[in-house]
Amino acid sequence: MSQEREGRLAVRKMYKLFIGGAFVRSESGRSDPLWDGRSFGANIARASRKDVRDAVTAAKAAQPRWWGMTAANRGLVLYRLAEMLESRRAEFVQRVADGTPCDADDAEREVDAAIDRTVWYAGWCDKYAALLSTRNPVGGPYFNFSTAEPMGIVGLFFPDRPSLLGIVSTLLPPLVAGNAIVAIASERDPRTAIVFAEAIATSDVPAGAVNILTGLRSELAPVVLRHLDVQVVGLEDGMLDPATLRGAAENVKRVHVWPRRSRAAWFSPSAQRLDEIAAYSEIKTIWHPAGI
Repeated sequence: MSQEREGRLAVRKMYKLFIGGAFVRSESGRSDPLWDGRSFGANIARASRKDVRDAVTAAKAAQPRWWGMTAANRGLVLYRLAEMLESRRAEFVQRVADGTPCDADDAEREVDAAIDRTVWYAGWCDKYAALLSTRNPVGGPYFNFSTAEPMGIVGLFFPDRPSLLGIVSTLLPPLVAGNAIVAIASERDPRTAIVFAEAIATSDVPAGAVNILTGLRSELAPVVLRHLDVQVVGLEDGMLDPATLRGAAENVKRVHVWPRRSRAAWFSPSAQRLDEIAAYSEIKTIWHPAGI
């Protein structure tokens, strides 16, 4: 029997910002209505410049804790995230089907691919450094090592489609590399991103290592790109106009651009690569006396 027949009002979900491990309202109190076709879907919090700064502060505090874990432990944490996604599989299938022009079978396929990809990246946590690092030959009594380390804080812009697989495919590589994330959700339908944040909150990812904001890219992107504590930005090709992107150039910020992909291309192996982890890593070289 439906809730309406029982005489009950439906309890609608409140979609808030995810900052520092907590779900908070925008400091401005603003929100935007989201419509499912002709019907009202939800009120979505519209993040402000202050919310971006708060998210960066939370990420800056959390990043040393995240990177300070052993590589094997980070892998277990991300595997725990896969467990959270698996436990809420039916909810994610419904969310993807409602927010994406696809049928139930396609939604199930996307959620399954997202869970599998989470497990795939979890397995890279204690392996990628061995492939990105090396011992360099030198002409003297020294050891010279190049090692992969995180860049710090990543400003990330989630693609509009696919709603869940796109989030997993773009969020996990910088997280595997030991960075903290300030992510801007899809403006078209950010609800999947906030439900995903609930899975993050119930996993063992340290509070603040992943922050997810909803709102207008036109308002938030310039703040992210010009923030001096954000070391690298990840976004889809053509997502931001050149004038906005110049904000990253002004403070010599690395910009990682992934190509525009069709929905089918996000399922291909080319969308999950070691190179994606390397894009958010900094190769540092150290010298050490060889000794006697």
